[in-house]
Amino acid sequence: MSSSAGRGHAQHRGRTTLAAAAVGLVAAATLTPAASASGPATTTTAAGTCTALTMLRRMTLEQRAGQVFMAGTPATAASSTTLGLITTRHIGNAFLSGRSTGGTAAPKATTAALRARVTSSSTSSTPLLISTDQEGGAVQVLQGSGFTRIPTALVQGGSSAATEQANAATWATQLRDVGVNMNLAPVADTVPPGWYNPPIGSYDREYSHYTSGVSVSSGAVIRGMQSRGVATTAKHFPSLGQVKANTDTTSNVHDSWVARNGASVNPFKNAIAQHVSTIMVSSAYYDLIDRANPAVFSGPVVTDLLKGSLGYGGLVMTDDVSSARAMTPWTPALRAQNALAAGVDLVLGSADPSVVAAMYDHVVSIARISAWWNARVNDAAYSVLLVKQQQGLLGNLC
Repeated sequence: MSSSAGRGHAQHRGRTTLAAAAVGLVAAATLTPAASASGPATTTTAAGTCTALTMLRRMTLEQRAGQVFMAGTPATAASSTTLGLITTRHIGNAFLSGRSTGGTAAPKATTAALRARVTSSSTSSTPLLISTDQEGGAVQVLQGSGFTRIPTALVQGGSSAATEQANAATWATQLRDVGVNMNLAPVADTVPPGWYNPPIGSYDREYSHYTSGVSVSSGAVIRGMQSRGVATTAKHFPSLGQVKANTDTTSNVHDSWVARNGASVNPFKNAIAQHVSTIMVSSAYYDLIDRANPAVFSGPVVTDLLKGSLGYGGLVMTDDVSSARAMTPWTPALRAQNALAAGVDLVLGSADPSVVAAMYDHVVSIARISAWWNARVNDAAYSVLLVKQQQGLLGNLC
C-alpha cells in the first residue's frame, strides 16, 4: 500500500462529520454475513422512509464502492463502456460529456439508457446522479432546442443576484426535463484583473475578477439550481483562478498565491453557507498549503482545510482524473486511492471511462483486506447517498 494510503489513516482520525458517524454503524455490519459481499444487508425500515444509511446498509461492498465513482459518456448517446460499468462494476453515477447541439431528444435518450441499467444487482436499485457541465459560454454541454444558450459566467456576473438565481432555476428545469439531476457548476474560482489564466480566465468562466462578486453570483446559481432539484458543484477548490497552465493539458501545475486564509477561498466558504451539494477539488498544487501533493491528493487541502477549518461536511469530488495531463504520473488505480485517502468521496472519470474499471477494482481489493479502507469506502459512499437522499432520489425504495 502506498505512503498516501498510510497518510489517509492519520488524516481521518477524529473526523466528526455525519458521514463519519454513520461509518461507525456500518463498519461493524460489514463484518457480518448480512452485509458481506455475498449479499445485501437485511435492514428493515418502514415503507417510504428510505435514507442514505438504509441504502448503504443494504448494499454489498461492491455496490458501495460503485457509488464512489462517476463515469463519463457522450451526451449524444450512452457509451457501451459506461453502460457496462454500471452493470459489472456497480458504478452509481454518470457524466454527460462532449457537446450535444440537437436539442433535448439525444440527452433524454442517453439518460434513459443509463437509468435502465439501474437494477437490484447493479446499484441495489439506487438511482444515478447524472451530471453534466452546464456553465455557459464555451462550457455548455447541452444545447439546441429546449436549452437556453447560456452566456459566459463573466456576462452572467453583470446581472443582479435575483436575475442570476431566476435564470439558474430555468436552466435547472431544462436539465431535469432530460434526466440530468446534477450540474458540475458553478465555477467559484477568482481570476484577478488582467491575470493570464488558461483554464478559467481564457474562457471567461469566472463570474467576477473579485472574490466578493464571485461569491454573490455563484451563490445565486447554487440557490437557483437547487431550488429546482438539481445538485450543484462549486469548483475548483481552493481556486484555479491564478494558475498559469491548464491541468487538463499540463502536468505539475503549481499555484503560489492561494493560501489557507486567503480571499480566494471565500467563494467556497459562501458556497458552503448556501448548502452547495458538492465541492470539486482542483488537480493543481498549492505551494502555500501543500506543495508536495496536488490538491485532489492532499489531506491538508481536503481534510484539514475544506472539511476541518471550513467545516464542510458534504460531498467532495475530484476533477476528471481519467485523462487529465496532471494525473499522468500516477496509475489510474493510485489516482483513486490517493484521492480517497485524502478525504475525497467521489472520483470522476469523465473523459476516458475505460480506466474507471481499474480504479474501481483496486479500491474494492484494498477494502476487502483493510478495515480502514472498508470504512473509508463506506464513508465516501454515504456522502454520495446523502446527496441522492437530499435530491429525493431514494424516495420509497425501501
